[in-house]
Amino acid sequence: MATFKFYIPAVNLMGAGCLQEATADIKGYGYRKALIVTDRILNQIGVVARVAALLAEQGIESVVFDDTKPNPTMTNVEQGLAMLSANQCDCVISLGGGSPHDCAKGIALVAANGGSIQDYEGVDRSAKPQLPLIAINTTAGTASEMTRFCIITDEARHVKMAIVDKHVTPLMSVNDPELMLAKPAGLTAATGMDALTHAIEAYVSIAATPVTDASAIMAIQLVARHLRTAVHQGDDLQAREQMAYAQFLAGMAFNNASLGYVHAMAHQLGGFYDLPHGVCNAVLLPHVQAYNAQVSAARLKEVARHMGVDVSAMSDEQGAAAAIAAIKTLARDVNIPAGLEQLGVKADDFDVLATNALKDACGFTNPKQATHAEIVDIFRAAM
Repeated sequence: MATFKFYIPAVNLMGAGCLQEATADIKGYGYRKALIVTDRILNQIGVVARVAALLAEQGIESVVFDDTKPNPTMTNVEQGLAMLSANQCDCVISLGGGSPHDCAKGIALVAANGGSIQDYEGVDRSAKPQLPLIAINTTAGTASEMTRFCIITDEARHVKMAIVDKHVTPLMSVNDPELMLAKPAGLTAATGMDALTHAIEAYVSIAATPVTDASAIMAIQLVARHLRTAVHQGDDLQAREQMAYAQFLAGMAFNNASLGYVHAMAHQLGGFYDLPHGVCNAVLLPHVQAYNAQVSAARLKEVARHMGVDVSAMSDEQGAAAAIAAIKTLARDVNIPAGLEQLGVKADDFDVLATNALKDACGFTNPKQATHAEIVDIFRAAM
């Protein structure tokens, strides 16, 4: 039998109020000066100041890089790296959702290994562990705070580079749902559907194992139960906490079973049009699973069951159709756009998008290998 590797940060803090405990743990590592990688909104609303104050109470200085774009770029990595070097920081703290986490991973990886972030596109291209990274999460979706995945946009090529490297796994992840309260409904919906996508793609993956299955199944259940409440009642701490667990479990699943064509295609949309990743995933998810149902109907029937559908009298094919319907219903209930056309995607771009998606998919584990024409057909169906 094949061996199985399981990647996860060494320390993971979860639950309301765990942020303060995390800063005490950071002091325990002996770090003295941190580069906080975040975005301008979190800086403007005072979240960054709160974290910096908690670090200061522990005797840890910090400087802030808050220029991270929603789809972080090579330029962002270079800018953050320059600030890190100029201030002689000995660790990096990412604060936010997937964008700051991925940007911080790029900064920390290049700081330790040299060169350009472009040098590390692909799988395990680095020689040394990155500079120590602590990832403080403020959204429930990407799981970037605990994965070995780093997605950086190459502005010149208009593509998202997938860096899959054991050395970008953070040292510590922090999921305090108090930081997620009152996040905008649209962001909550997009990140929540991102988590569902992670779980489903990992569950139908050809690299799935009993360990990743267990993580994916629980993530699917939690998203189905709590995402609607988190979106429509943003101050519900219980829903926020359960979604934090859901996205973390989904991260455990895909970090080790990998992903599929939903992400390979969504990366192209994000890089080409600068679209939000979670929304792209949500729109593409049912259409890619309709394609996967040709070989994964039994697994998709289980997805339907864990989303609350009674599949006891259904065939595998009927169960797969029920899963796709349940995904579409959830997306509609949380106000995800109905199709790619609403996002400004153009059919004339399908050829180049499909070509790049197939290149990106080389590192993924979709259950059925698609042709260029089939990827174009999926894009077309998602319009």
